[in-house]
Amino acid sequence: MSKIIPALQSRCTRFRFGPLSSEQIMPRLEYVVEQEGVTITEDGKRALLTLANGDMRKVLNVLQSTWLAYKNVTEDNVYTCVGHPLRKDIENIFKWLLNSDFKSTYNNIKELKMIKGLALHDILTEIHDYAHRAEFPFDVLIDLSEKISDIELRLCAGADENIQLTALIAAFQQVKKIVPPE
Repeated sequence: MSKIIPALQSRCTRFRFGPLSSEQIMPRLEYVVEQEGVTITEDGKRALLTLANGDMRKVLNVLQSTWLAYKNVTEDNVYTCVGHPLRKDIENIFKWLLNSDFKSTYNNIKELKMIKGLALHDILTEIHDYAHRAEFPFDVLIDLSEKISDIELRLCAGADENIQLTALIAAFQQVKKIVPPE
């Protein structure tokens, strides 16, 4: 919805800009970091680029928020500042999903979500990406991706996170029957 009246909108052209590449964002990010005297690590820069998905405004907003909150821009600080799961947290969740029993996996993920303030939707996104990097058979990966997308759809429709968490664990219980544990 726009606050511009329809008569005026009809006489205007909308411009839609595609996302920027990392090569386009990085020089400007380094310029801002240098001009503002921000302490940033290389993994902090990578985290900013990953979270921004080509949006320069988001890079600068997250950079500013992280700097104001922590005075040091690292990968962990960036992810913590925006409430996104850390890489090591996703690795732990993935290990629990593949190697632990249902109850302990549920309790571990539930506790991690509460301690870190994570949303199941963010965890699902990262688990999906992580599953694609794992060496699952193609048919298992397709089935798992379908189940994750169904869970995400139900979350978007307002379903209970705890029930959807059990659905995620159940999906990986099926994977464990096909793929031997690590």
